[in-house]
Amino acid sequence: MLGEKLGQIQGPIKMTVLPANGSHPRFENAYEGSGTISGVAVNCLATYSSELQTDGAIYGECPNQGVLMTQTGEIATFRATGIGRFTNEGGVDFGGVVYFQTSTSALEHLNGAAVVYEFRVAPNNIATWDLWKWEY
Repeated sequence: MLGEKLGQIQGPIKMTVLPANGSHPRFENAYEGSGTISGVAVNCLATYSSELQTDGAIYGECPNQGVLMTQTGEIATFRATGIGRFTNEGGVDFGGVVYFQTSTSALEHLNGAAVVYEFRVAPNNIATWDLWKWEY
């Protein structure tokens, strides 16, 4: 069941084309954003890769290449997977699950939690990442 909304992070994304996996185009995406998670102001840096599937879906993953930094210098890392599609407007919408790992007291409640997300990239390459705790 979808639980409380944890927060939102927004910022620019830069896409780089990678060598295809057979006939499947692949991309690497670098994301920098800022926002709040559980009322804590954070900056986010992440690199994730995605691959266009035969049916038009896009599978993406961030294999422990994401970092949240609080304003006091505390760090949380994360890994995520998701599935998405290109939008008619020229953006991309993703949904998936992210897992955080941290020793910072402000965000330690995220350890061991499944966090569901929507990651929307607008045609101007500004991404909005909304996060909810998954209550199971």
